[in-house]
Amino acid sequence: MADRVYPSSKQATNGTAPATNPSFPATKAQLYGASRSLYRPQPDRHRRSSCCSCCIWTTIAIIALVLLAAIASAIVYVIYRPHRPTFTVSSLKVSTLNVTSASKLITNINLDVQAKNPNKKLVYSYDPITISITTDDIDIGDGSFGSLVQGTKNTTLLKAAVSSSNRVLDDTSAGKLKTALKSKNGLPLKIELDTKVKAKMGALKTPKLRIRVACEGIQVTVPKGGTATTASTSNAKCKVDLKLKIWKWSF
Repeated sequence: MADRVYPSSKQATNGTAPATNPSFPATKAQLYGASRSLYRPQPDRHRRSSCCSCCIWTTIAIIALVLLAAIASAIVYVIYRPHRPTFTVSSLKVSTLNVTSASKLITNINLDVQAKNPNKKLVYSYDPITISITTDDIDIGDGSFGSLVQGTKNTTLLKAAVSSSNRVLDDTSAGKLKTALKSKNGLPLKIELDTKVKAKMGALKTPKLRIRVACEGIQVTVPKGGTATTASTSNAKCKVDLKLKIWKWSF
């Protein structure tokens, strides 16, 4: 039995070969791109390691300095046993305290303050001490004590005249003060002392530090007939605060 021959579905027409797409050789750019790997930047491990080492050593140095300062402070405290100075209002006499019709404040006050150094091995050296006396947040007088050096176990009596320098008050302050001056119970006064002090411990000297002494619990009546009145200071208490200033902030 003869085999059947089936014609191809794609036969050449007119005796010609079937058409094919021409092929071109690859260009150099295509060959280079195919063989070239994608560039990926490698991290700079050496630089990162150097930065980490620098941070670690800086931290260690800071911790070491803090520990050394703490040890030195502990040694100084054990050897010298430092204590803050104390202040007491010994006397406050008011000769004049008046507000005129033009809201001008006239004040004349004599103030005595006792400063005590309780330390056996510390010497305190004070800059001039400024004085401010207020009642109900109204400044009624200012003055100053001179500079002084206070030796060990020493008590010094400081004297000063405090005045208002004919200060003109605003209407609100003048009204409040006139009302308070009429009170039979007198005026509560607050005294603030501001200065800088440094301590000397043998050959050691501290830098100057700012301190503020605030004294409250003082009551005074208004003088009449040209006779000065003495304030009651039996309940007065003075607090010494150390003022630390770092850049723009005070603590």
